Amino acid sequence: MKPFHHFPSPCYIVDESLLRQNLEILADVKARSGARILLALKGFALFHVFPIVAEYLDGVCASGLYEARLGRELLNKEVHTYSPAFRDDEIDEIARHSNHVIFNSAAQFAKYRDRISTPSTDAPSRAPSLGLRVNPECSEVEVALYNPCAPGSRLGMLRSELQQIENGTYDGLHFHALCEQNADNLQRVLEAFEARFAPFIPGLKWVNFGGGHHITRRDYKRDLLVQLIKRFSDRYGVQVYLEPGEAVALNTGVLIAEVLDIVHNEVDTAILDISCTCHMPDVLEMPYRPEVRGASAPHQKPYTYRLGGVSCLAGDIIGDYSFDAPLQPGTRLVFEDMAHYTIVKTTMFNGIRHPAIGLWNPATQQARIVRDFQFADYKNRMG
Repeated sequence: MKPFHHFPSPCYIVDESLLRQNLEILADVKARSGARILLALKGFALFHVFPIVAEYLDGVCASGLYEARLGRELLNKEVHTYSPAFRDDEIDEIARHSNHVIFNSAAQFAKYRDRISTPSTDAPSRAPSLGLRVNPECSEVEVALYNPCAPGSRLGMLRSELQQIENGTYDGLHFHALCEQNADNLQRVLEAFEARFAPFIPGLKWVNFGGGHHITRRDYKRDLLVQLIKRFSDRYGVQVYLEPGEAVALNTGVLIAEVLDIVHNEVDTAILDISCTCHMPDVLEMPYRPEVRGASAPHQKPYTYRLGGVSCLAGDIIGDYSFDAPLQPGTRLVFEDMAHYTIVKTTMFNGIRHPAIGLWNPATQQARIVRDFQFADYKNRMG
């Protein structure tokens, strides 16, 4: 992805050809395993590329009303909606937009089951398939913030709670236990899931393996994934679903930033026209150190700088990097792998200008700005 001069700074840029490469990998997994694959909107919801996504995937999974509506209106394939708890004033509309509605507790299922099991006047031929999220109690995620099966987790029912629900009143089970992980992690989770929940599977229509599968990563064991899915679906006679988000957009986009100033206080800090806390929050939350194109670890090249954001947050620091040439105001930097969990999580803290969003098509050499944020976008958030 080289045509950065076509885009303003700051700007997220998604390469459509790289997105297709990921989707082709997912389509191959679908074809070989029989699984149905959904885009997790919580990770990547750039609807301008939904026409491309629709060529390969079966739909989306949503975390609430707005994502469900986005998937229904702009992709219009399958929509599966799960939330830790549904609001009473939203559940009917969620049901209208969703093919599957998945509940987190026996209480929520009892409260809403009959209410949404009847086809609505808006969609008289269809009522959503009902599912229950369960907790396989298998912790494969090391970072507690992202571990859905951590001790005391609020996400998913334990076996003891599922036993309270009458068999035959729901169509499927859902579990989610991974984060950026490989198929051998899934293999251990499946063993734990079957150990606890195998007696509840006969008679079900589907089982959803959730997200966190890094399927498009170079070292991902896709043959093992296919084997696990086929073995499971053959054993139980159910449709298997996967819900990758990050894997769809992995390594498909960058964030362009520009140096505004260089300040010195023990170290040289390059202040950029982006903000870590506003525009790449996982750098602080996970935390992790994003790659900068052409840069290395500190002191491995002649010029080392700390890269800082433009917000007033003291900890708005991206990290220390070294470069072959000195940075100066106007120097552009390219942050790698910035399509997923960036655009969907950004804020306008401090009223900082939001990066534009662009698409690049290398086949046609077409550069498009699909969203350019202005003062009105900041103002209208508050009235």
